[in-house]
Amino acid sequence: MFRYIPLMLKNCWRNRRRTILTIVSIGVSMCLLGVIISVFHAFYLSDPTPDQALRLVTRNRISLTQPLPQSYRERIKQVPGIREVMIAQWFGGVYKDSRNPDNMFARFAVEPEKLFGIYGELTIPDDQKRAFERERTACVIGRDLANKLNFHIGDRITLVGDIFPGKYEFTVRGIFDSPRASSVLYFNREYLEQSLPEGRRGNAGTFDILVDRAENAPHIAQVVDDEFLNSPARTKTESEQAFVLGFVSFLGNVKMFLLSVSAAVMFTILLVSANTMAMSVRERVREVGVLKTLGFTPGAILGLILGEACAISLAGALVGYTISMMLTNGIRKSPFGGFLPPIAAFEPGVALVCVAAAGFIGLISSLVPAWGASRTPIVEALRSTD
Repeated sequence: MFRYIPLMLKNCWRNRRRTILTIVSIGVSMCLLGVIISVFHAFYLSDPTPDQALRLVTRNRISLTQPLPQSYRERIKQVPGIREVMIAQWFGGVYKDSRNPDNMFARFAVEPEKLFGIYGELTIPDDQKRAFERERTACVIGRDLANKLNFHIGDRITLVGDIFPGKYEFTVRGIFDSPRASSVLYFNREYLEQSLPEGRRGNAGTFDILVDRAENAPHIAQVVDDEFLNSPARTKTESEQAFVLGFVSFLGNVKMFLLSVSAAVMFTILLVSANTMAMSVRERVREVGVLKTLGFTPGAILGLILGEACAISLAGALVGYTISMMLTNGIRKSPFGGFLPPIAAFEPGVALVCVAAAGFIGLISSLVPAWGASRTPIVEALRSTD
């Protein structure tokens, strides 16, 4: 069958316009499929990084919007296996014009002296780190945010609070590097606390926990939750990866949505490829008869047509997946990339799924017309006028 590959490839270009349009159509569909599968893989199938595996997040069991007493921190820190606990508070707020997507980035109130210990993958010069810890109105920002909004050390950033009303001014004292999207700003939680009325002080949004060993994390999470089992505000402790997925769940059943769209995309590709192959085979009925008179077996003819369909589908898959890598990289670097699990621009498993899906679609879409052509009698095929 391999000796027929040149003939297969030549047949692909018999009608170049139709072939190009088919490849483009499949490419667009495979591009969408590649992005969806990449996101699905990052959300539900990827393993946490070594740093992520050492982190847990404790929040209010009812909802992320409900705070926890900050006094829980000391009780959590007493649990065996926990190395450090940090209070973190989502701030929200508005920077300049909220209608501009470039002004959207994450803002967290944290404990400066603990931030870079818990998030060990963040790197920052020691002098900038010390300045952040000393100054109450200091903040540190990610490299991506600094590049996007052209921030520099010493610049002032003003945020208008919404969850915490008021006008907050910060001075950039450090820029950190991160292996993942870093469009984020961290500032001193004490600054936020002192600006709040007495009744709103003493609360925490979440507790970020650093454990000693990754394999102990599930047990430690259970122990922490058991500690507050009979407390007025019960806790839910989960891995950092599960916590991030909790944000995603606010949108609904994201997993079912992604699977449904993937199925719809594959069905569309199947229809496009099937239509192309049906037209191609119908135009070549007489040619099939000639090939049979020259000694081509029904199996060889079946293989030629199936191979042609698969070649076109795989070409479309290659084009589509190449574009999807660019789009996936754009998602990873978007303002919301910091809220998502790490999404790799190229993931071998995702590439394999896309190629396999394209090959399967090419095979299925051409099977019926190819089978019919291979079983057409020579006399009937030569009489065809299509």
